Amino acid sequence: MMTHPAAVGAQAPDFELQDQHGTPVRLSDLRGRKVVLVFYPLAFSGVCQSELAALRDLPADAQVLAVSVDSVFAQRAWADREGYAFPLLSDFWPHGQVARAYGVFDEVKGHARRGTFVIDGEGVIRWSVVNPIGQARDVAAYVEALAGIS
Repeated sequence: MMTHPAAVGAQAPDFELQDQHGTPVRLSDLRGRKVVLVFYPLAFSGVCQSELAALRDLPADAQVLAVSVDSVFAQRAWADREGYAFPLLSDFWPHGQVARAYGVFDEVKGHARRGTFVIDGEGVIRWSVVNPIGQARDVAAYVEALAGIS
């Protein structure tokens, strides 16, 4: 069963998840900043690895939050191995709850689809894209979307 992604122009669903260090991260605590919320299927996969590496180069005024159903421990091992400094958030339990809230959870495969949401400082979704599992996202499109938000 596929659901529709959270709509551009809508308030982004708030959430709190633990990052790779076990620290809680709440979306609403980032008000006033642009956020690039990236859902990815699983840590240690090739397409995800290249996508997240490209996110290190996004503009400094944007906070990247990357979310998968992997455990905090898997997120930490992957972040340490790849040098990801931005939060890798664990949507492990309840399994995929945040991905479901954003309409990008694949109920058949049990993990998130490649959904990305650019959220402005007021917490409103300004741009989004959902790519098929095997198709990498165009990071240049994120940069363009961020540039359009004051």
